[in-house]
Amino acid sequence: MTLAVNHQQPPNRSRLVSWPRIRLWLIMTAIWALIRTLTSETTGFTEWLVRCGLASALGVLAYGVLDQWPRRLPRWSPRWILQLLAVLIVTPPAAYLGYAATLGTVDVPSLGTTYRDGWLITSFMGILVGPWIALGAQLHRSEAFAREQALAFKLRSSELERKAVDARLRLLQAQVEPHFLFNTLANIRSLVRRSGSADATAMLDNLIDYLSAAVPRLEAGDATFEHEQHIVRAYLELMRMRMPDRLGYTVRIDPAALALHCPPMALMTLVENAIKHGIDPSETGGAVDVRVTVRDHRVQVSVANTGVGLQPRRGDSAGTGLSNLRERLALAFGDDAQVRLGSAPASGTVAEAEFPACRGDPA
Repeated sequence: MTLAVNHQQPPNRSRLVSWPRIRLWLIMTAIWALIRTLTSETTGFTEWLVRCGLASALGVLAYGVLDQWPRRLPRWSPRWILQLLAVLIVTPPAAYLGYAATLGTVDVPSLGTTYRDGWLITSFMGILVGPWIALGAQLHRSEAFAREQALAFKLRSSELERKAVDARLRLLQAQVEPHFLFNTLANIRSLVRRSGSADATAMLDNLIDYLSAAVPRLEAGDATFEHEQHIVRAYLELMRMRMPDRLGYTVRIDPAALALHCPPMALMTLVENAIKHGIDPSETGGAVDVRVTVRDHRVQVSVANTGVGLQPRRGDSAGTGLSNLRERLALAFGDDAQVRLGSAPASGTVAEAEFPACRGDPA
């Protein structure tokens, strides 16, 4: 015989006397006892409460027992059918026990046809009404199960959406600086070929410092401005060695900002953009000024350069780094983050970013 697994919660004895079932029992008992009191001339409401209460209690208990046991049922046997049959079977003997309890004897028929007929009428009412109440309980349980499934699906969807956002964020982070590493290695190769061993060694040392600071942060979600400061300084020192006569730089970060959250490589993106689009194209080079301040619970980042200034974009050749940065900040802070690019007061370009000041990962 093929068995079907019943997809429900594990058996729990406390559910047999849960409040919803106690409430169902109280309602059934009150209505049933009131009807029998109005239709009976010899028995009071209190006795009917005992009789109907005992009968309905055993019916609700039988329904609850078959709600959890057995754990597995044949495919051709739905659980709700067994529960209805249990209510139908339990109702007559349960009503008889109620009569015996109130009359003080187990031989109810010996007291006369009045009590025998009363027990039969009470049993018939239980058989007639009980299954409908059981069906109502089953419907309520099905609705509750549907709500639980909908909530579980919503939670699962939220979790998948969060993982997708995380994956997208990591992809964007991985796209920030691929060309920088190859360009630096190419420069080192040129220096070695020219037998400039001292310069090559110094550049290798700075490259190691940069990679040691940058690579772990690509996988981290709790980067701070203190971490970013190490990456930026190592990167700028490498660039200064590549063009010693054309690059100067300053890095100033408020002490209050050092422990604040910074999306990994966010500050580095602005600095790299200043070098790539401001300093590199200029024959005379220029200076890069990095500033991070905290004001009114918001972080304000400014990276200015005195290079060639804003230039018209040519297709997708420019602005990729800033576009990625905007998307990464949007993933981290939603609409509460901004990235701006404009001309510096004297000459060159200034890139600014602003987002909420918070400690640790905002997600």
